[in-house]
Amino acid sequence: MAADAGSSALQLPCVFSPKSRQYLALCAQDGRLRIWNTDSKTLHQEYVPSAHLSATCTCIAWGPCRTVKEGPRRKKRKSEVDQVEEKADLLAMGTAAGTVLIYSTAKGALHCTLDGGHSGGVNCVQWHPDDSLLYSGSDDTNIIEWDLQTGKMRSKWKADRAAVTSLCVSHDGKLLLSAGQIIKMWDLDTKEVYRKFTGHSTAVTTLRFATTRPPDSNGLYFLSGAAHDRLLSVWQVREDGKDKNSVVSFTLTDEPQHIDLVTSNSKEEAVRLAVVCKDGQLHLFEHFLNGPCKKPLSPLCTVQISDTKDSPVPIPLLAAALRADTRTVLLAYGNHLQPVMERVEINTAERHVCLTRDVQTSLSLSMETTVSKVKTPIVNAKSRVLVPGLPGHQAPVKGTSQGSEKRKKDTDTKEMSIAERLGEIDLSTVSTEKGAPKGTASLQTDNFAVLLVQGLESNDANILNKVFQTRKEMVIKKTVARLPLSAVLPLVEEVSHVPFVPSYRAVLMVRWLKAVLMHHTSYLASLPDLVTQLGVLYHMIESRVKMFHKLTKLHGKLYLLMTQVGISSVELNSECFFLFFFCPPQNWEEEETMKEDEEDQADEEDEDPDSRTESKANGEEDMEHENESEEE
Repeated sequence: MAADAGSSALQLPCVFSPKSRQYLALCAQDGRLRIWNTDSKTLHQEYVPSAHLSATCTCIAWGPCRTVKEGPRRKKRKSEVDQVEEKADLLAMGTAAGTVLIYSTAKGALHCTLDGGHSGGVNCVQWHPDDSLLYSGSDDTNIIEWDLQTGKMRSKWKADRAAVTSLCVSHDGKLLLSAGQIIKMWDLDTKEVYRKFTGHSTAVTTLRFATTRPPDSNGLYFLSGAAHDRLLSVWQVREDGKDKNSVVSFTLTDEPQHIDLVTSNSKEEAVRLAVVCKDGQLHLFEHFLNGPCKKPLSPLCTVQISDTKDSPVPIPLLAAALRADTRTVLLAYGNHLQPVMERVEINTAERHVCLTRDVQTSLSLSMETTVSKVKTPIVNAKSRVLVPGLPGHQAPVKGTSQGSEKRKKDTDTKEMSIAERLGEIDLSTVSTEKGAPKGTASLQTDNFAVLLVQGLESNDANILNKVFQTRKEMVIKKTVARLPLSAVLPLVEEVSHVPFVPSYRAVLMVRWLKAVLMHHTSYLASLPDLVTQLGVLYHMIESRVKMFHKLTKLHGKLYLLMTQVGISSVELNSECFFLFFFCPPQNWEEEETMKEDEEDQADEEDEDPDSRTESKANGEEDMEHENESEEE
């Protein structure tokens, strides 16, 4: 079903196997092909293409059912030879790199790779009724006919001016529908255009033949759906060639994403249609195709799935398949990584049906394995087995030599408790230097990690204080590196709540915080509510950063002042220092000049009192002369 792919990047390929609907093949966001068994609801096979990250899968199509040779078996009886069941085996996948991968479910491996034909990404693949032929359409506007027996191209032709977004082969294998800017019907024998149909303004993503009647009887119909279009158009292939407009339209709630239909073989037989839209709803239609219909047809029944919570949330439908029973529908819903498959009987008499499902309890992921690969190792009695857990949890603490007895190696040693460790650890006497006396206790880094985890879990201030008193940065870094991820956030919160006042304890807390941010940045960045949990730390950093600009200005002024003092070798008293900082430069110079004049006058008066009287007399005489000149 190549029409499910299209050129939309958000539309992931998902299709049921033909006839029995036993398998569901889909490609998720990770580029892996997963094939689910709809009967057992388990993962049947999983295939990872070699270039699944760079060349993702863009479209999927199941090949015709065939008899598969699965290895040597017993000879069948004559009555069993006639009952050979044909199974879905080959699966074609188009990639964004322009190659087509053929996967075999019987082998569980890649059957062959078809490359070297397309120069752009493959948008659609379609099988011929004969399983040895395959057609692919690409962004390079070309259609290629592949021969699977040789793995090479049989023919290649330009289909449209735009990219080929959808393909469909008729049931008799004589006609091919392709969609680019317009819909074209090709004669596969001559590779020439048989008809053209125009009516869609966007890229056509779905093409399906609705009837099996020949085109010369005015009874051949096909339907098409386009991106961002909420209508499915039905076209009639007329013998006289007057088939420019669609004859029937089906109304949808969103653009079609997955389509399954039961074709009509005669005028008395209705076409049954199941359409899964992009919004996750399923629409069921049933209509007799016999000429044009003026009004758009509404769905016979609309199905939607929601969860069982107090405030229901819709669960998107991925694909749907019609069964032989008119009331039974096979549904696939949930997530592409792990879908839920269910057969549901729907009462089509109701226009809207809402199904409530608990997806969490319905999910059951179980791989089908015949031989277990888990083996129990043979362990020697003298060997030591390391079990997973906190690093260094079994490491003993080296105590003081005074009053301690030597433990025998043959006897079983009992692990010391946390209280005993704290009793023997005295961080005030711990010396990490080389010349330390032999009687001092030496605390190991792995024990620091164990004690820190114990203190954070029990919220014991005594344990935390003893651990936080370490001064060596290397010990702090190794301790933080050995912490489990569950203890990182409690440690950051414990360090953040300490008031960072100027003290030696604040310096130690900053070292611990720096080590945590350096070693566990990726884990902290993955927490969604980290900002609310570390609000205290953010507020403290913001308040300190605001003062940094002012301190930088003060540092610059002091540096400039000390440089000037060093150059001029002038001693400034405290009063000049104050005036320099808090008075404008111009006022400061004027006051200095006035003050110097007053001091010079005072010095002159103190030196010669007679000169003072003379100057006064001279001053009076000058004033008199000035007055006289003004009067004149």
